[in-house]
Amino acid sequence: MRTEAVSLPQTQARSRDYAALAKIRLNLLVVASTLAGYAMGDGEPLGLVRVAGLLLGTLLVAGGASAFNQVIERDLDALMRRTRNRPLPAQRLQPLEGLLFGAAMTLAGVLLIVGSANLLAGGVALTTLVTYVALYTPLKRKTSFATVIGAIPGALPPIIGWAAVANELPIKAWVLFGIMFLWQLPHFLAIAWMYRDDYGRAGFPMLPVIEPDGRSTGRQAVVYAAALLPLSLAPTLMHMTGNWYFAGALTLGVAFLWLAIRFARTREVRDARRVFFGSILYLPVLWILMIADKLG
Repeated sequence: MRTEAVSLPQTQARSRDYAALAKIRLNLLVVASTLAGYAMGDGEPLGLVRVAGLLLGTLLVAGGASAFNQVIERDLDALMRRTRNRPLPAQRLQPLEGLLFGAAMTLAGVLLIVGSANLLAGGVALTTLVTYVALYTPLKRKTSFATVIGAIPGALPPIIGWAAVANELPIKAWVLFGIMFLWQLPHFLAIAWMYRDDYGRAGFPMLPVIEPDGRSTGRQAVVYAAALLPLSLAPTLMHMTGNWYFAGALTLGVAFLWLAIRFARTREVRDARRVFFGSILYLPVLWILMIADKLG
């Protein structure tokens, strides 16, 4: 009895550490974006069971990418207050455990996507992981431009969903990619400004670190938010959605741009935080509007 009482908390703690390694809660937005791509795609519906398999597979691949990223960056994570208590820098898990966990999730996820949908969707999911782990992650140590590179794999989830239902990737699918690509950049610039001291301590050459006055950070946030506004209206212009979506996307885009402009003017942490939370609200609401308009 006593052994079981001791082992149960240990098992629960390790489970929480593996969940942290996979960033389950954060990757739910990846799953939502995949679902949006699936809902907007032109093709025969997969059915509830296969859609569930697609979404679970996407969550597993995203979790695998997160695990690989944390294995690679464990030394730098240990230097930052925000990340030093993660399972690997805190040595609650070992690097080999992280690698095996990431590999198992990735393999299971890709196989599940291929089995539930098709090879194209599985290939896009695998491309997402490879570009995130093998391209973006090492570039973070070398250049602030890595933020833009990292937005490429970050924008591929709706492409996975579209490929799953349509088994092709027309220009309409890439409009969704563009929306998510541009959305990420003010989002990550706000994070970089909020945690610039941490990034500087770890030696990441983020834009707020190499240009500490924040002018370039604010200016780029405004540029990307401004570019996102017209692109977010493109689904209506391409007859993917109707006027309700157009009105909602216009309202969201103007509000998001205003937050970015306010941050660029003040360069205060509180305004960066508003951009961050505004972005967290913006994307799921936009997907909901898009799907509701199409289904309506």
